Amino acid sequence: MHVSPAPRVSFKAQMLQVREDAIIQAVNRLLAEKGFDAMTVDEVAAQVGIAKASLYKHFASKEDLAAAAMVKVLRQLSELCVSLPADALPLENLRAVTRWAMERQLAGDMPSLPSQNSSLRTTLMARHDYMDGLMDVSDRLGAWIEAAQADGSVDQQVPAIAVLYTLYARACDPVLGFLKMGGQYSDEQIITLVMRTCFDGLLVRPPSAISDSAEG
Repeated sequence: MHVSPAPRVSFKAQMLQVREDAIIQAVNRLLAEKGFDAMTVDEVAAQVGIAKASLYKHFASKEDLAAAAMVKVLRQLSELCVSLPADALPLENLRAVTRWAMERQLAGDMPSLPSQNSSLRTTLMARHDYMDGLMDVSDRLGAWIEAAQADGSVDQQVPAIAVLYTLYARACDPVLGFLKMGGQYSDEQIITLVMRTCFDGLLVRPPSAISDSAEG
């Protein structure tokens, strides 16, 4: 069977894609640092080093800028889920996804979730690529949560949806920033501490259990 070669992408199209990627990366950083309401289009253009008029050739509004950043993160998260070992325990997959989200946040590369009354939220709800990505990731995580509850590694008395939202919340958990601002812990120590409180709770455990959790 003859397979036609993939069409060549023009140099101009490649340059436009590079610029668009740079714009989204800048938006990610600003959303992580300031949030949607405080971020301005002027700041995005300045960080990329282009005129605001050039930026509008790629994205029609501030909402579209932020939505593109959110969609990209969802795609990366979906790719992570697919890449995890097929024979891994469900709880280990949930830990891996949660760790990834916290690493991204500490690196300043995780956009903050929009508030309930934000114009960004309205834009996101109307975008099929965002909603499809959110449903894909939620379905994958939900399946792992239910499997982990079935094998006894996650509390069955907590509704799966509550577990899902708890894990999503780690992507914008202010505890990470507070601990980093204190300067007492490294990023890895902060992640270990928050992973412990997220997955193991705050109940007192025997010293051996605490040691085993820290090592894991």
